[in-house]
Amino acid sequence: MTSTLIWILVALVAIGLYLSWTAGRLDRLHARIDAARAALDAQLLRRASVAQELATSGVLDPAASIVLYEAAHAARQAEEEQREVAESELSQALRAIFGEPQQVEAVREAPGGEEAARELAQAVRRVPMARRFHNDSVRAARALRRHRTVRWFRLAGHAPFPMAFEMDDEPPVALADRATS
Repeated sequence: MTSTLIWILVALVAIGLYLSWTAGRLDRLHARIDAARAALDAQLLRRASVAQELATSGVLDPAASIVLYEAAHAARQAEEEQREVAESELSQALRAIFGEPQQVEAVREAPGGEEAARELAQAVRRVPMARRFHNDSVRAARALRRHRTVRWFRLAGHAPFPMAFEMDDEPPVALADRATS
């Protein structure tokens, strides 16, 4: 009789430890998602800011400046529900304007253009990395939240279901080449 109670107690302690460990892991994943989202937001803001500065610098032709400025401004001002679309449109504008290496060279030859082209290339390169890191964190948290144990014992608490950030973040070929050189 006492050995049965001891085994039941050991089993309950083991289950409690497992549930506590799983809840802690889920909490760490949610914290990682929050940190990754903050990093992604910072990189998106940096890319839009650099694009806006470049658009107002007078280095680009007027039509390209207007297109780039409007796309960057829309990305910076977008509400959360429209953010992915606005950021994708900025990526498309960057590809349209900097699709040819000649345009990047024209920017580099202007006064202060070398620095502007370098900053834009770095910002364009960092956005996909930040987005990938965020989405990997979301994927890991979703996988853990799908486990029966997590659902049955409601280990996620009231935390919202994590959502991936899906956008077109393909860099312009001429800027991607510049970032690696």
